[in-house]
Amino acid sequence: MITLFLNFKVGPYEASIWVLAVWLIVLLVATIFHRLIQRYLKKHLSISNLRIKGTKITTLRILNQLLYIFSFLTAFQAFRIENEQISIAEFLNYDIFSPNPDIENSFSLSFMDILIIIIVFTASRFIINIFKIYIARRFKDNPDFDEGTKFVYVQLAKYVIYTFAIVISLQTIGFNLSVLLAGSAALLVGFGFGVQDMFRDMMAGILLLFEGTIKVGDIIRVNNPNSSEPMVARVLKINVRTTKIESRDGNTLIIPNSMLTQNEVENWSFGSDLTRFHINVGVAYGSDTELVKKLLKQAALSHPEVKKTHPVLVRMIDFGDDALEMQLSFWADQTWQVELHKSDIRFEIDRLFRQHGVNIPFPQRTLHIPQDVQTIVKKQEKE
Repeated sequence: MITLFLNFKVGPYEASIWVLAVWLIVLLVATIFHRLIQRYLKKHLSISNLRIKGTKITTLRILNQLLYIFSFLTAFQAFRIENEQISIAEFLNYDIFSPNPDIENSFSLSFMDILIIIIVFTASRFIINIFKIYIARRFKDNPDFDEGTKFVYVQLAKYVIYTFAIVISLQTIGFNLSVLLAGSAALLVGFGFGVQDMFRDMMAGILLLFEGTIKVGDIIRVNNPNSSEPMVARVLKINVRTTKIESRDGNTLIIPNSMLTQNEVENWSFGSDLTRFHINVGVAYGSDTELVKKLLKQAALSHPEVKKTHPVLVRMIDFGDDALEMQLSFWADQTWQVELHKSDIRFEIDRLFRQHGVNIPFPQRTLHIPQDVQTIVKKQEKE
């Protein structure tokens, strides 16, 4: 009974608690080496003044992959404790799921198939990591290259490489893709109608990645899906189907890419950062308009973010029902905190108006009651 508990099968070989102990020791040693490599790499790259963002992480991943391969080869030798002869080829060719001879093209899976799949995806990650280093080195001195552009190149490379990896993996375990696609043509047509919105979002994502009009880190002004008012947000990540953005309130939203390609989007990070802003305010009829004009300019020019090299204008845009409608126009950088700057200017306008006796009116209504209605009301009150 104790022997059954201590011994178990791993593929074609017998294993025991001692084999398991060796595996755990190898795993522990690999973890220690992982930390030593990380510490040494950080120190070495700091001494060599290698400051390309992402290079440290990419190099560490490559070394870790090599470390894990060596650890597997070392742990495999532990099978010699319970087996006289071992062979990696025999172990890898062992069928976890054996094919059924009565079924044509039946499914089979061996350790070799699993290893090939692992190697394919490991190689894919290795190629992507090498590509990241190449892109960072190739464009590090290019003034037109930024993190958003790097993200686009890396994302496109990921989609292409992982697509090939999935196809190769399916072929490895015996899936005939041509037969699968031909036999499911009618199903794919119906499926296409059901996922047309998803396909539209995916095409929009490809356009965003290729065109580069909206990139990671950009500040955009887009329609708010939860409100009629536009929303200012920062682009965090662009995927094939969706885009992750962060609002000024710190909320993270995931929106479909078609929302950025089919609707009007104002990219504050695209082109010139300098933009003209407007603040509307009403003053009471009979106010000294020249004084109002002077005070509005004074409020704008007192703010440090307002560009003093550009004109500050005050216009009377209309004769409103309750007030003279004035508009203050000034130039400032299109920043994430621009609404706070406008709020500061409004506070200053309110202070100056109260200091100089300028009134900001509010809507008022006068109710006229006919004489006969007044008579009826008084008569009812007496009764």
